[in-house]
Amino acid sequence: MKVPTTSHPRLGIPDQTGRSRTGPSRAQAAPSTRVDPGRWPDVAAQPRASRSRTAVAERLVRHALGRLPLRVRIAGHEGIGQGGPLMEIRRPDAFFRRIGADGLVGFGESYMAGEWEAPDLVGVLTVLAGHAADLVPAPLQRLRRLWAPRKPAEQTNTPQGARANISHHYDLSNDLFALFLDETLSYSAAVFRGFPAEHDLLPAAQHRKIDRLLDLAGVGPGTELLEIGTGWGELAVRAAARGARVTTLTLSREQRELAQERIREAGHQDRVDVRLLDYREATGRYDAVVSVEMIEAVGEEFWPEYFRTLERCLAPGGRVALQAITMPDDRMRASRSTYTWIHKYIFPGGTLPSTEALDQVTTAHTGLRTRRRDSYGTHYAETLRLWRERFTERADEVDALGFDATFRRMWTFYLAYSEAGFRSGYLDVQQILLTREDHA
Repeated sequence: MKVPTTSHPRLGIPDQTGRSRTGPSRAQAAPSTRVDPGRWPDVAAQPRASRSRTAVAERLVRHALGRLPLRVRIAGHEGIGQGGPLMEIRRPDAFFRRIGADGLVGFGESYMAGEWEAPDLVGVLTVLAGHAADLVPAPLQRLRRLWAPRKPAEQTNTPQGARANISHHYDLSNDLFALFLDETLSYSAAVFRGFPAEHDLLPAAQHRKIDRLLDLAGVGPGTELLEIGTGWGELAVRAAARGARVTTLTLSREQRELAQERIREAGHQDRVDVRLLDYREATGRYDAVVSVEMIEAVGEEFWPEYFRTLERCLAPGGRVALQAITMPDDRMRASRSTYTWIHKYIFPGGTLPSTEALDQVTTAHTGLRTRRRDSYGTHYAETLRLWRERFTERADEVDALGFDATFRRMWTFYLAYSEAGFRSGYLDVQQILLTREDHA
């Protein structure tokens, strides 16, 4: 896989195909956007979509927005919608041209460029997420493969590709993540006792999530535990404190270094082995396997290999506890090959499974079976709200780390976009217990 080299991720994200698209297909945007073209080539430039394609896009978007519980103001004038959160389209020509050229990728890039705004961004995106299945007319949905961009081959999660994909997000900067996460540095859904929650409740809520997973997997004194996806080591520390011996795998060098430091500070370095290793290279047999929101980075074509690895590493009578973000099966199948804004800027190579898909792949390729499934989608929405608010509050500190204003708009959009998915019910997060078929 060719890794893009036109900019460091913390300064700007180039086209994830590794090729700049600022050549003849795009015209430079107006200087008022204040987007650095060296760091953000596809945001600083405007796609030269044909007049007919732009006109079709505008007609479809106006029709879709007009039916939604939104209040859409176009170029400063009250426009369309049935009433609700305000969406301001400040530069309609650029907005519709981007969507005509690049669909939902263009929609996100238009926000990054400041061409549209929303005082309640989560509210607007929640409405859009709640109507995701019917925003595009049915005839065009059936022609999705013709108009929607396809995932680039470079993002396929081969062993080499997976390392590049993980590094793109998780090796941005440990300091960046520390600014908006809580002291546990847990970057996954927490489990709260009630809503609304405050940021100082996050550490306890993250420990509650971890403890539920460890309980689900039966982790206790003497347990040999395999963790796939180390993060910054909080689950490994908590498992070691129970008396378990932990082997934990990560592909992020920055995460591994900080995780090892945190494990040493907790006094558990003799019980935890942090390995820079792809899950496919895992060896040994374990009483329990735990993996938190890692399957989303595996890629659909590698799900069978992922679950075969879990089964291969599981000792007789062992238990697997997963935490996974899921989406409805029909939406997963409709969008499985589509290249999205999230793929381009946030999680290259990512794919969210449905619960049906997980059951089908484990049944077809392994002896693993789902024994229990608990959903916490509303808890993820609350977790993301707290992260987003902290990120916004600490914008000056983000800037001091070298992340420019376009990055901050991108990251705000990502957190709000994700929160909206869970608030609308379009996304869910589940803790899942798997055991072998002969061990109910």
